[in-house]
Amino acid sequence: MTIKASLQKTLGTWLTLGVTLLWLAGVIASGLIARHEMNEVFDSALKETAQRILPLAVTDILNREGDAGLQRALALKEHDEYLTYLVRDASGKLLLQSHDADPRTFGAKPREGFSETPTHRIYGEGAISNTLYIEVAEPMAHRREAVLETSLALLIPLILLIPISLIGVWWVIKRSLRQVVLLQQSIEARGGSDLSPVAVNRLPDEFEPIMVSVNRLLERLRRALEAERSFTANSAHELRTPLATALAKLQRLKTETDDARVKTRAGEIEESLRSLSRLSEKLLELAKAEGGSALSETYNDLVPILQMIANDYERTAPGRLKLELPDDSVTSLLDPDAFAILVRNLLENALRHGATDRPINISLTGDGTLRVANEGEVVPPEKLALLRNRFVRSDTTTVGSGIGLAIVDAIADGAGITLNLRSPASGQFDGFEAELNVAMVDTDS
Repeated sequence: MTIKASLQKTLGTWLTLGVTLLWLAGVIASGLIARHEMNEVFDSALKETAQRILPLAVTDILNREGDAGLQRALALKEHDEYLTYLVRDASGKLLLQSHDADPRTFGAKPREGFSETPTHRIYGEGAISNTLYIEVAEPMAHRREAVLETSLALLIPLILLIPISLIGVWWVIKRSLRQVVLLQQSIEARGGSDLSPVAVNRLPDEFEPIMVSVNRLLERLRRALEAERSFTANSAHELRTPLATALAKLQRLKTETDDARVKTRAGEIEESLRSLSRLSEKLLELAKAEGGSALSETYNDLVPILQMIANDYERTAPGRLKLELPDDSVTSLLDPDAFAILVRNLLENALRHGATDRPINISLTGDGTLRVANEGEVVPPEKLALLRNRFVRSDTTTVGSGIGLAIVDAIADGAGITLNLRSPASGQFDGFEAELNVAMVDTDS
Protein backbone atom coordinates (compact mmCIF):
# COMPACT_ATOMS: atom_id res chain seq x y z
CA MET A 1 0.00 0.00 0.00
CA THR A 2 1.41 3.36 -1.08
CA ILE A 3 1.03 6.23 1.38
CA LYS A 4 0.48 9.59 -0.34
CA ALA A 5 2.51 12.44 1.07
CA SER A 6 1.84 16.16 0.73
CA LEU A 7 4.77 18.13 -0.71
CA GLN A 8 3.99 20.99 1.65
CA LYS A 9 3.91 18.70 4.68
CA THR A 10 7.03 16.84 3.57
CA LEU A 11 9.04 20.04 3.08
CA GLY A 12 7.69 21.52 6.30
CA THR A 13 8.43 18.40 8.32
CA TRP A 14 11.95 17.90 7.04
CA LEU A 15 12.89 21.59 7.21
CA THR A 16 11.45 21.81 10.70
CA LEU A 17 13.37 18.73 11.76
CA GLY A 18 16.51 20.03 10.08
CA VAL A 19 16.29 23.46 11.69
CA THR A 20 15.61 21.92 15.10
CA LEU A 21 18.55 19.53 14.81
CA LEU A 22 20.83 22.35 13.63
CA TRP A 23 19.78 24.50 16.57
CA LEU A 24 20.40 21.65 18.99
CA ALA A 25 23.74 20.87 17.36
CA GLY A 26 24.62 24.54 17.69
CA VAL A 27 23.73 24.51 21.38
CA ILE A 28 25.79 21.37 21.98
CA ALA A 29 28.74 22.76 20.04
CA SER A 30 28.47 26.06 21.89
CA GLY A 31 28.35 24.20 25.19
CA LEU A 32 31.46 22.18 24.35
CA ILE A 33 33.33 25.30 23.23
CA ALA A 34 32.16 27.16 26.33
CA ARG A 35 33.33 24.30 28.55
CA HIS A 36 36.75 24.28 26.89
CA GLU A 37 37.14 28.02 27.21
CA MET A 38 35.94 28.04 30.82
CA ASN A 39 38.33 25.23 31.71
CA GLU A 40 41.14 27.34 30.36
CA VAL A 41 39.93 30.34 32.38
CA PHE A 42 39.56 28.24 35.53
CA ASP A 43 43.00 26.68 35.05
CA SER A 44 44.46 30.13 34.59
CA ALA A 45 42.74 31.26 37.78
CA LEU A 46 44.15 28.26 39.68
CA LYS A 47 47.66 29.00 38.45
CA GLU A 48 47.39 32.71 39.15
CA THR A 49 46.00 32.07 42.63
CA ALA A 50 48.89 29.72 43.46
CA GLN A 51 51.44 32.20 42.18
CA ARG A 52 49.93 35.06 44.20
CA ILE A 53 49.59 33.12 47.45
CA LEU A 54 52.96 31.32 47.28
CA PRO A 55 55.19 34.38 48.01
CA LEU A 56 52.98 35.37 50.92
CA ALA A 57 52.98 31.84 52.30
CA VAL A 58 56.79 31.53 52.00
CA THR A 59 57.29 34.85 53.77
CA ASP A 60 54.91 33.82 56.54
CA ILE A 61 56.61 30.45 57.04
CA LEU A 62 60.15 31.90 57.05
CA ASN A 63 59.21 34.56 59.57
CA ARG A 64 57.93 32.05 62.09
CA GLU A 65 59.87 31.64 65.32
CA GLY A 66 60.98 28.06 65.61
CA ASP A 67 58.73 25.26 64.51
CA ALA A 68 55.28 26.71 64.89
CA GLY A 69 53.71 23.68 63.19
CA LEU A 70 50.62 23.79 61.00
CA GLN A 71 48.85 27.12 60.71
CA ARG A 72 45.43 27.71 59.22
CA ALA A 73 44.64 30.86 57.31
CA LEU A 74 41.73 32.56 59.02
CA ALA A 75 38.77 33.79 57.04
CA LEU A 76 37.51 37.32 57.61
CA LYS A 77 33.98 35.88 57.70
CA GLU A 78 32.37 32.55 57.19
CA HIS A 79 31.99 31.60 53.52
CA ASP A 80 32.32 28.61 51.19
CA GLU A 81 35.64 28.48 49.40
CA TYR A 82 35.67 27.56 45.74
CA LEU A 83 39.44 27.47 45.85
CA THR A 84 41.33 25.81 48.74
CA TYR A 85 45.08 25.49 49.15
CA LEU A 86 47.80 23.71 51.12
CA VAL A 87 51.43 24.60 51.67
CA ARG A 88 53.67 21.62 52.36
CA ASP A 89 57.35 20.77 52.41
CA ALA A 90 58.91 18.17 50.17
CA SER A 91 58.09 15.37 52.60
CA GLY A 92 54.39 16.29 52.60
CA LYS A 93 54.31 17.97 56.02
CA LEU A 94 51.54 20.55 56.24
CA LEU A 95 52.78 24.05 57.00
CA LEU A 96 49.83 26.20 55.97
CA GLN A 97 46.31 25.69 54.68
CA SER A 98 43.21 27.72 53.88
CA HIS A 99 40.48 27.70 56.48
CA ASP A 100 38.20 25.33 54.54
CA ALA A 101 40.83 23.05 53.00
CA ASP A 102 40.56 19.28 53.38
CA PRO A 103 43.98 17.56 53.18
CA ARG A 104 42.27 14.40 51.94
CA THR A 105 41.44 16.24 48.73
CA PHE A 106 45.15 16.42 47.87
CA GLY A 107 47.67 13.66 47.28
CA ALA A 108 50.05 12.24 49.90
CA LYS A 109 52.92 14.22 48.45
CA PRO A 110 52.87 17.56 46.68
CA ARG A 111 53.13 17.72 42.89
CA GLU A 112 53.83 20.45 40.43
CA GLY A 113 51.56 21.31 37.52
CA PHE A 114 47.95 20.34 36.91
CA SER A 115 46.38 17.13 38.14
CA GLU A 116 42.89 15.79 38.74
CA THR A 117 41.13 13.67 41.29
CA PRO A 118 37.57 12.35 40.92
CA THR A 119 36.30 15.47 42.67
CA HIS A 120 38.87 18.25 42.20
CA ARG A 121 41.18 19.98 39.75
CA ILE A 122 44.58 20.75 41.40
CA TYR A 123 47.52 22.96 40.49
CA GLY A 124 50.84 22.74 42.33
CA GLU A 125 53.96 24.90 42.23
CA GLY A 126 57.28 24.73 44.15
CA ALA A 127 59.45 27.42 45.76
CA ILE A 128 62.85 27.78 47.45
CA SER A 129 64.49 25.08 45.33
CA ASN A 130 61.39 22.89 45.62
CA THR A 131 61.52 22.71 49.39
CA LEU A 132 58.09 24.25 49.71
CA TYR A 133 55.02 23.54 47.61
CA ILE A 134 51.63 25.16 47.26
CA GLU A 135 48.67 23.31 45.84
CA VAL A 136 45.39 24.98 44.96
CA ALA A 137 42.27 22.83 44.42
CA GLU A 138 38.96 23.62 42.76
CA PRO A 139 35.86 21.34 42.93
CA MET A 140 34.92 19.84 39.57
CA ALA A 141 31.28 20.34 40.56
CA HIS A 142 31.90 24.07 40.45
CA ARG A 143 33.04 23.80 36.85
CA ARG A 144 30.15 21.57 35.84
CA GLU A 145 27.71 24.01 37.42
CA ALA A 146 29.27 26.88 35.50
CA VAL A 147 29.08 24.94 32.21
CA LEU A 148 25.46 23.98 32.90
CA GLU A 149 24.45 27.55 33.66
CA THR A 150 26.19 28.77 30.52
CA SER A 151 24.49 26.10 28.39
CA LEU A 152 21.11 27.02 29.86
CA ALA A 153 21.83 30.66 29.12
CA LEU A 154 22.36 29.64 25.48
CA LEU A 155 19.44 27.21 25.37
CA ILE A 156 16.70 29.36 26.89
CA PRO A 157 16.75 31.98 24.08
CA LEU A 158 16.80 29.16 21.55
CA ILE A 159 13.69 27.63 23.12
CA LEU A 160 11.93 30.86 22.19
CA LEU A 161 13.61 31.22 18.81
CA ILE A 162 12.98 27.66 17.58
CA PRO A 163 9.13 27.95 17.53
CA ILE A 164 9.42 31.34 15.81
CA SER A 165 11.79 29.85 13.24
CA LEU A 166 9.52 26.86 12.66
CA ILE A 167 6.49 29.12 12.17
CA GLY A 168 8.54 31.13 9.72
CA VAL A 169 9.55 27.97 7.84
CA TRP A 170 5.96 26.78 7.55
CA TRP A 171 4.78 30.25 6.47
CA VAL A 172 7.45 30.52 3.76
CA ILE A 173 6.67 27.01 2.45
CA LYS A 174 2.92 27.66 2.46
CA ARG A 175 3.36 30.96 0.66
CA SER A 176 5.82 29.48 -1.85
CA LEU A 177 3.47 26.58 -2.68
CA ARG A 178 0.32 28.70 -2.68
CA GLN A 179 0.02 28.59 -6.45
CA VAL A 180 0.59 24.83 -6.47
CA VAL A 181 -2.24 24.41 -3.95
CA LEU A 182 -4.48 26.62 -6.11
CA LEU A 183 -3.59 24.44 -9.08
CA GLN A 184 -4.54 21.33 -7.11
CA GLN A 185 -7.85 22.87 -6.06
CA SER A 186 -8.58 23.98 -9.62
CA ILE A 187 -8.04 20.48 -10.97
CA GLU A 188 -10.03 18.81 -8.17
CA ALA A 189 -12.98 21.18 -8.69
CA ARG A 190 -13.35 20.10 -12.31
CA GLY A 191 -15.81 17.55 -13.51
CA GLY A 192 -14.70 14.60 -15.53
CA SER A 193 -15.96 16.22 -18.74
CA ASP A 194 -13.96 19.44 -18.28
CA LEU A 195 -10.75 19.04 -20.27
CA SER A 196 -9.99 22.73 -20.85
CA PRO A 197 -6.42 23.94 -20.20
CA VAL A 198 -5.52 24.66 -16.60
CA ALA A 199 -4.41 28.25 -16.07
CA VAL A 200 -2.58 29.25 -12.88
CA ASN A 201 -0.65 32.48 -12.70
CA ARG A 202 2.84 32.76 -11.19
CA LEU A 203 3.39 29.04 -10.89
CA PRO A 204 6.90 28.16 -9.59
CA ASP A 205 9.40 27.56 -12.37
CA GLU A 206 9.87 23.92 -11.31
CA PHE A 207 6.18 23.21 -11.99
CA GLU A 208 5.82 25.09 -15.29
CA PRO A 209 7.03 22.18 -17.48
CA ILE A 210 4.68 19.81 -15.66
CA MET A 211 1.75 22.16 -16.22
CA VAL A 212 2.59 22.53 -19.91
CA SER A 213 2.70 18.74 -20.29
CA VAL A 214 -0.60 18.35 -18.42
CA ASN A 215 -2.33 20.91 -20.66
CA ARG A 216 -1.00 19.19 -23.78
CA LEU A 217 -2.32 15.87 -22.48
CA LEU A 218 -5.70 17.44 -21.69
CA GLU A 219 -5.87 18.86 -25.21
CA ARG A 220 -5.13 15.46 -26.77
CA LEU A 221 -7.74 13.81 -24.54
CA ARG A 222 -10.29 16.49 -25.42
CA ARG A 223 -9.79 15.96 -29.13
CA ALA A 224 -9.97 12.18 -28.78
CA LEU A 225 -13.15 12.34 -26.70
CA GLU A 226 -14.77 14.86 -29.04
CA ALA A 227 -14.00 12.61 -31.98
CA GLU A 228 -15.44 9.59 -30.13
CA ARG A 229 -18.57 11.44 -29.04
CA SER A 230 -19.07 12.88 -32.50
CA PHE A 231 -18.77 9.45 -34.06
CA THR A 232 -21.18 7.94 -31.54
CA ALA A 233 -23.76 10.70 -31.95
CA ASN A 234 -23.52 10.79 -35.72
CA SER A 235 -23.70 7.02 -36.03
CA ALA A 236 -26.73 6.79 -33.75
CA HIS A 237 -28.41 9.69 -35.53
CA GLU A 238 -27.78 8.26 -38.99
CA LEU A 239 -29.20 4.90 -37.90
CA ARG A 240 -32.55 6.33 -36.77
CA THR A 241 -34.02 6.92 -40.22
CA PRO A 242 -32.95 3.57 -41.78
CA LEU A 243 -34.16 1.71 -38.70
CA ALA A 244 -37.52 3.48 -38.78
CA THR A 245 -37.83 2.74 -42.48
CA ALA A 246 -36.90 -0.94 -42.01
CA LEU A 247 -39.43 -1.31 -39.18
CA ALA A 248 -42.16 0.27 -41.28
CA LYS A 249 -41.47 -2.03 -44.23
CA LEU A 250 -41.29 -5.09 -41.96
CA GLN A 251 -44.62 -4.23 -40.35
CA ARG A 252 -46.13 -3.80 -43.82
CA LEU A 253 -44.72 -7.19 -44.82
CA LYS A 254 -46.33 -8.82 -41.78
CA THR A 255 -49.71 -7.44 -42.72
CA GLU A 256 -49.43 -8.43 -46.39
CA THR A 257 -48.28 -12.05 -45.96
CA ASP A 258 -50.36 -15.00 -44.87
CA ASP A 259 -47.40 -17.33 -44.39
CA ALA A 260 -47.10 -18.14 -40.66
CA ARG A 261 -43.40 -18.88 -40.87
CA VAL A 262 -42.76 -15.58 -42.63
CA LYS A 263 -44.74 -13.72 -39.96
CA THR A 264 -42.76 -15.48 -37.23
CA ARG A 265 -39.45 -14.61 -38.83
CA ALA A 266 -40.63 -11.06 -39.45
CA GLY A 267 -41.57 -10.75 -35.79
CA GLU A 268 -38.09 -11.87 -34.75
CA ILE A 269 -36.47 -9.41 -37.11
CA GLU A 270 -38.77 -6.66 -35.85
CA GLU A 271 -37.71 -7.31 -32.25
CA SER A 272 -34.06 -7.18 -33.30
CA LEU A 273 -34.62 -3.88 -35.09
CA ARG A 274 -36.45 -2.46 -32.09
CA SER A 275 -33.52 -3.53 -29.88
CA LEU A 276 -31.15 -1.83 -32.29
CA SER A 277 -33.34 1.27 -32.25
CA ARG A 278 -33.26 1.35 -28.45
CA LEU A 279 -29.48 0.99 -28.57
CA SER A 280 -29.32 3.91 -30.98
CA GLU A 281 -31.37 6.03 -28.58
CA LYS A 282 -29.11 5.03 -25.70
CA LEU A 283 -26.03 5.99 -27.69
CA LEU A 284 -27.55 9.41 -28.38
CA GLU A 285 -28.30 9.81 -24.67
CA LEU A 286 -24.73 8.80 -23.80
CA ALA A 287 -23.27 11.25 -26.31
CA LYS A 288 -25.46 14.02 -24.91
CA ALA A 289 -24.55 13.12 -21.31
CA GLU A 290 -20.82 13.05 -22.04
CA GLY A 291 -20.73 16.03 -24.34
CA GLY A 292 -22.84 18.64 -22.61
CA SER A 293 -23.36 20.10 -19.17
CA ALA A 294 -25.90 18.41 -16.94
CA LEU A 295 -26.65 21.67 -15.13
CA SER A 296 -29.23 24.34 -15.83
CA GLU A 297 -29.10 28.05 -15.05
CA THR A 298 -32.12 27.96 -12.72
CA TYR A 299 -33.28 25.77 -9.89
CA ASN A 300 -35.87 23.11 -10.64
CA ASP A 301 -38.14 21.00 -8.44
CA LEU A 302 -37.29 17.34 -9.06
CA VAL A 303 -40.26 15.83 -7.22
CA PRO A 304 -42.90 16.24 -9.98
CA ILE A 305 -40.40 15.00 -12.60
CA LEU A 306 -39.76 11.82 -10.64
CA GLN A 307 -43.51 11.40 -10.05
CA MET A 308 -44.24 11.71 -13.78
CA ILE A 309 -41.56 9.18 -14.77
CA ALA A 310 -42.77 6.70 -12.15
CA ASN A 311 -46.36 7.03 -13.47
CA ASP A 312 -45.13 6.29 -17.00
CA TYR A 313 -43.39 3.09 -15.92
CA GLU A 314 -46.34 2.10 -13.75
CA ARG A 315 -48.38 1.67 -16.93
CA THR A 316 -45.80 -0.68 -18.49
CA ALA A 317 -44.90 -2.47 -15.24
CA PRO A 318 -47.98 -2.25 -13.00
CA GLY A 319 -47.42 -2.96 -9.36
CA ARG A 320 -43.61 -3.14 -9.71
CA LEU A 321 -42.76 0.35 -8.47
CA LYS A 322 -42.80 1.44 -4.82
CA LEU A 323 -42.30 5.21 -4.73
CA GLU A 324 -41.46 7.35 -1.68
CA LEU A 325 -41.44 11.14 -2.11
CA PRO A 326 -40.82 13.94 0.41
CA ASP A 327 -43.57 16.30 1.46
CA ASP A 328 -41.58 19.36 0.42
CA SER A 329 -39.96 20.22 -2.89
CA VAL A 330 -36.38 19.22 -3.72
CA THR A 331 -34.75 22.00 -5.73
CA SER A 332 -31.64 21.44 -7.81
CA LEU A 333 -29.51 22.95 -10.54
CA LEU A 334 -29.59 19.57 -12.29
CA ASP A 335 -31.05 19.90 -15.78
CA PRO A 336 -34.61 18.45 -15.85
CA ASP A 337 -33.97 16.51 -19.07
CA ALA A 338 -30.71 15.13 -17.68
CA PHE A 339 -32.48 14.15 -14.46
CA ALA A 340 -35.23 12.42 -16.46
CA ILE A 341 -32.69 10.46 -18.51
CA LEU A 342 -30.86 9.52 -15.33
CA VAL A 343 -34.00 8.25 -13.58
CA ARG A 344 -35.26 6.36 -16.64
CA ASN A 345 -32.01 4.50 -17.03
CA LEU A 346 -31.94 3.60 -13.33
CA LEU A 347 -35.52 2.32 -13.49
CA GLU A 348 -34.93 0.36 -16.69
CA ASN A 349 -31.83 -1.23 -15.15
CA ALA A 350 -33.75 -2.18 -11.97
CA LEU A 351 -36.75 -3.56 -13.91
CA ARG A 352 -34.58 -5.54 -16.29
CA HIS A 353 -32.23 -7.09 -13.73
CA GLY A 354 -34.37 -7.22 -10.57
CA ALA A 355 -36.58 -10.09 -9.47
CA THR A 356 -39.74 -9.98 -11.58
CA ASP A 357 -42.04 -10.77 -8.66
CA ARG A 358 -40.55 -8.21 -6.28
CA PRO A 359 -41.04 -4.42 -6.20
CA ILE A 360 -38.57 -1.74 -7.20
CA ASN A 361 -37.97 0.71 -4.33
CA ILE A 362 -37.61 4.34 -5.46
CA SER A 363 -37.10 7.04 -2.85
CA LEU A 364 -36.20 10.72 -2.86
CA THR A 365 -35.49 12.30 0.52
CA GLY A 366 -35.78 15.93 1.52
CA ASP A 367 -32.02 16.41 1.34
CA GLY A 368 -31.98 15.23 -2.29
CA THR A 369 -30.80 11.63 -1.88
CA LEU A 370 -32.19 9.54 -4.74
CA ARG A 371 -32.20 5.79 -4.18
CA VAL A 372 -33.29 3.07 -6.61
CA ALA A 373 -33.05 -0.49 -5.30
CA ASN A 374 -34.23 -3.85 -6.49
CA GLU A 375 -34.20 -7.39 -5.16
CA GLY A 376 -32.40 -10.21 -6.92
CA GLU A 377 -29.05 -11.89 -7.18
CA VAL A 378 -26.04 -10.24 -5.60
CA VAL A 379 -23.59 -8.70 -8.08
CA PRO A 380 -20.02 -9.90 -7.38
CA PRO A 381 -17.61 -7.12 -6.34
CA GLU A 382 -15.41 -7.62 -9.41
CA LYS A 383 -18.41 -7.06 -11.70
CA LEU A 384 -19.84 -4.25 -9.57
CA ALA A 385 -16.69 -2.21 -10.16
CA LEU A 386 -17.12 -2.51 -13.94
CA LEU A 387 -20.83 -1.65 -14.26
CA ARG A 388 -20.08 2.03 -14.96
CA ASN A 389 -18.24 1.04 -18.14
CA ARG A 390 -19.98 0.86 -21.49
CA PHE A 391 -21.55 -2.40 -22.67
CA VAL A 392 -20.94 -4.12 -19.33
CA ARG A 393 -23.80 -6.14 -17.81
CA SER A 394 -23.93 -8.05 -14.56
CA ASP A 395 -26.10 -10.75 -16.20
CA THR A 396 -25.29 -11.59 -19.82
CA THR A 397 -28.47 -13.60 -20.17
CA THR A 398 -30.65 -10.53 -19.67
CA VAL A 399 -31.62 -8.43 -22.67
CA GLY A 400 -30.04 -4.97 -22.58
CA SER A 401 -27.47 -2.63 -24.10
CA GLY A 402 -25.17 -2.42 -21.11
CA ILE A 403 -24.80 1.36 -21.25
CA GLY A 404 -27.63 2.48 -18.95
CA LEU A 405 -25.40 2.89 -15.89
CA ALA A 406 -22.68 4.44 -18.07
CA ILE A 407 -25.20 7.14 -19.05
CA VAL A 408 -26.16 7.69 -15.39
CA ASP A 409 -22.50 7.92 -14.39
CA ALA A 410 -21.78 10.40 -17.21
CA ILE A 411 -24.67 12.65 -16.14
CA ALA A 412 -23.60 12.46 -12.49
CA ASP A 413 -20.01 13.26 -13.42
CA GLY A 414 -21.09 16.19 -15.57
CA ALA A 415 -23.12 17.56 -12.66
CA GLY A 416 -20.32 17.05 -10.16
CA ILE A 417 -22.17 14.49 -8.04
CA THR A 418 -21.19 10.96 -7.02
CA LEU A 419 -22.98 7.79 -8.07
CA ASN A 420 -22.76 5.01 -5.49
CA LEU A 421 -23.47 1.41 -6.52
CA ARG A 422 -24.05 -1.30 -3.90
CA SER A 423 -24.82 -5.00 -3.93
CA PRO A 424 -26.47 -6.23 -1.80
CA ALA A 425 -28.70 -3.20 -1.36
CA SER A 426 -28.74 -1.29 1.91
CA GLY A 427 -30.72 -3.15 4.56
CA GLN A 428 -31.06 -6.25 2.32
CA PHE A 429 -29.31 -9.55 1.90
CA ASP A 430 -29.48 -9.42 -1.88
CA GLY A 431 -30.35 -7.09 -4.72
CA PHE A 432 -28.73 -4.00 -6.21
CA GLU A 433 -28.86 -0.33 -5.30
CA ALA A 434 -27.92 2.95 -6.98
CA GLU A 435 -27.73 6.07 -4.81
CA LEU A 436 -26.77 9.68 -5.47
CA ASN A 437 -27.57 13.12 -4.10
CA VAL A 438 -29.29 15.23 -6.75
CA ALA A 439 -30.23 18.26 -4.62
CA MET A 440 -27.21 20.47 -5.36
CA VAL A 441 -28.83 23.38 -3.50
CA ASP A 442 -26.79 26.53 -2.98
CA THR A 443 -27.72 27.55 0.54
CA ASP A 444 -25.99 30.93 0.16
CA SER A 445 -28.16 32.01 -2.75
